[in-house]
Amino acid sequence: MRSPNKSTKNRLRFVLGVVVIVVLGLTGRLLYLQVFNNDELKKGALEQWTKGIDIKSNRGIIYDRKGKKLAVSVTAYTVWATPADIKDAEGSAKSIAEILEMDEQEVYEKITKNTSVEKIKQWISREDALELRKLGIRGLTIIDDSKRYYPYGNFASYILGFTDVDNNGLDGIEKTFDKYLAGIPGKWVKTTDAANRQLPYDGEKIYDAEDGLSAVLTIDEIIQHFAEKAAEKALLDNGAKNVSIIVMDPFTGDILGLANKPDFDPNTPREPLDDKQKEEWGNLPTDQLQNKWYNMWRNFAISDIYEPGSTFKVVTAAAALEEGSANLNTHYFCNGFVRDIKGVELKCASWYNPHGDQDFREAINNSCNVAFVNMGRQVGKENMLKYIKAFGFGEKSGIDLLGEQPGIIPANTDVIKEVNLATMSYGHGIAVTPIQMINVFSTIANGGNLMKPRLVKELIDHEGKVINTFPPEVKRKVLSDKTAETMRDLLESVVAEGTGKRAYIPGYRVGGKTGTAFKIIDGRYANGKYIASFGAIAPADDPKIAVLVIIDEPSGVYYGGTIAGPVVYSIINDTLNYLEVEPVFTDEELEAIEEKIVVPDVRNKKISEGGKLLADLGLRYTTEYQEITTESVILDQFPLPGVEVLKGSIIDLYLNKRPSAMIMPDLLGKTKDEVMITLDELNLQYTLNGSGKATGQNPAPGEKISGEVNIVVDFSN
Repeated sequence: MRSPNKSTKNRLRFVLGVVVIVVLGLTGRLLYLQVFNNDELKKGALEQWTKGIDIKSNRGIIYDRKGKKLAVSVTAYTVWATPADIKDAEGSAKSIAEILEMDEQEVYEKITKNTSVEKIKQWISREDALELRKLGIRGLTIIDDSKRYYPYGNFASYILGFTDVDNNGLDGIEKTFDKYLAGIPGKWVKTTDAANRQLPYDGEKIYDAEDGLSAVLTIDEIIQHFAEKAAEKALLDNGAKNVSIIVMDPFTGDILGLANKPDFDPNTPREPLDDKQKEEWGNLPTDQLQNKWYNMWRNFAISDIYEPGSTFKVVTAAAALEEGSANLNTHYFCNGFVRDIKGVELKCASWYNPHGDQDFREAINNSCNVAFVNMGRQVGKENMLKYIKAFGFGEKSGIDLLGEQPGIIPANTDVIKEVNLATMSYGHGIAVTPIQMINVFSTIANGGNLMKPRLVKELIDHEGKVINTFPPEVKRKVLSDKTAETMRDLLESVVAEGTGKRAYIPGYRVGGKTGTAFKIIDGRYANGKYIASFGAIAPADDPKIAVLVIIDEPSGVYYGGTIAGPVVYSIINDTLNYLEVEPVFTDEELEAIEEKIVVPDVRNKKISEGGKLLADLGLRYTTEYQEITTESVILDQFPLPGVEVLKGSIIDLYLNKRPSAMIMPDLLGKTKDEVMITLDELNLQYTLNGSGKATGQNPAPGEKISGEVNIVVDFSN
């Protein structure tokens, strides 16, 4: 046999080489598939013959600072179908629809759908789940599910937020702490054939979900209740658009209470608040309806900006003292106007009765715009902007909520003209949020430290073990201890002797500052629309709380001292008593406590006559009206005639006009005594029919009414 020539040998070597390469390649591929990519292949194969349904984890509980449950997860049940396993689709659809109160055709379409598994209905009751199980329908499965529930309805809704149907946080703490609260979902795994029928072997497996962590808030349920109650009353009493109240621990930055009214129920966050709103929303397209929802969920305390007005004067005063450009002996003269700025005339609120010569303390007590214009000039625009930024304006506070706005301040000193410096000095020409404003009062209260507002103290597991903490955080030192102490003393004077008298509480040294400002809408001052506010600390000599009250668009009287002062009084009095802060009375206060005065009826009297009558009895009064003559007539008063008050108490007098309209309160479910107290406080006429609890009222809750309307309330047992 002839030996292969050289050319043949080369061809054989080439073929052999190719074969070796191919074999090695196949071997390598096999090794990769079986060893290195084994898990992925298993997963892919598993997905071809198994079908899984997610099992929701229980979200962590949201507690108040003392362990009160504010948001919980409750057991519900979800119905699933394996369409291929259901034999009698028509009969099954009829039975299922009857129990679940669903449309029979809808159920039929679901259980005959060409899918491996199909959700029939989510979150059914335990009773319905038991009835469905009794049917014994093969291919129908009821699994335990989890539903978010807020046991106190609209309580603290702007703090808590809410979740969607899949238990994902959509707003509030539910959103910002979703990754902690959510937990890890489980899995219900079913083995199926190519026709989506469940296989008899292996059956099914359920991999349990892992519960989320629970959040412990800084909120105190009792103090939150005080804030909610006061906000609701202020909303109704003043016919306001919104009311926002914040209560803070100044030394930790802890938010003890935060209430906005009107609010919403996080259990049904898309439901209209009343029949009027329901009618307005009824035929809106989806995009407009969504805008209505977002506006309802908008947290006024952090997301809305406003001109602070005179509450901002504490920043100007603190800057002047800290920089040494003024002191307690500095004097200012007020003739009612500032006329030395070219092309501009600025008014004092008391332009008709100028303050004349006044020292630093008197200027703050009087809330004199002219004095503060000159105080701002002494500070200078560079330092003014420095302290505006130092107090946290123009930046987000860092509170644990989404949607916070930074406010609007001058970008730099170049844009601050003479008129800008003047108006900024008394709180106009800048825009702030309520959370920024209360930070100012907290900074003064705690000795000069700007704190980061805190809503969540810690995260705990289901056994109560602390997993994570969020300690108080000092952002920066703004004022010296000395300046802060002086400011506390000055703020106490405002409440004891100045515009904040309505917040004076015997035994508690309350410090505060009132504010009244035009409301800005679409970049312009809105005629006849105001923001009334009052910031306070208490006790001034040993602060425990800082409080801010904002009343947006009040009807009728709109001065911060008059309408926000009583709200501050209520919150501070309730909170300090709850915190067991012992009152310390002066001799004059003790004397006044021992002597109570019955408030006389001064309605329809001239101010000269009614004022003298009150003064003779040892009572003080306030009007807050700018133009008063001896002929001004008292149309209304608060407290009402016949009420017992302490000697030296302040009586609010309303002159020449009463509020054009107020909001009808919700009386349904109240007893007769409760209804009479509510309507008497509003000085409204009424007719009461029947006995028991209120079952009907005319006008309806939420309607605008005049002071002359007669309220008809029906009662039934």
